[in-house]
Amino acid sequence: MGHAMKVSTRAEPLVWSYMDRNGKIAVGQVADGFGMSKGQLAETAGLARETVYRAERSRSARTQGRLRELLEIISRVTEWAGGKEQAMAWYRAQPLPAFGGRTAESLVKEGKAAAVRDYLDHMALGGFA
Repeated sequence: MGHAMKVSTRAEPLVWSYMDRNGKIAVGQVADGFGMSKGQLAETAGLARETVYRAERSRSARTQGRLRELLEIISRVTEWAGGKEQAMAWYRAQPLPAFGGRTAESLVKEGKAAAVRDYLDHMALGGFA
């Protein structure tokens, strides 16, 4: 079971904390939780603005998946970033040397969240960029 297992299980409570009674990630709660507007959250997650303002679109598998990816990555860095707001700032702005200086945000928008999660797990195990 190594340390990587511990890192990935830590991600779940943050995702769960933003779920509604139906098990869907609540866009408004996520935006409020990070002090963002729904529009800013959409931009950060790489979603169209209307997606987060219309309930049926915000519950779609694609939207839910993108929000889950964002929250899972934020969860992985919250502890060492010093809090979830700092983790969001890291996600949006920190250039990652292993990805040619691109940010986690830009990688997730391209559908490369798994690569970012793998990178973070590697770093948590004492790897270097």
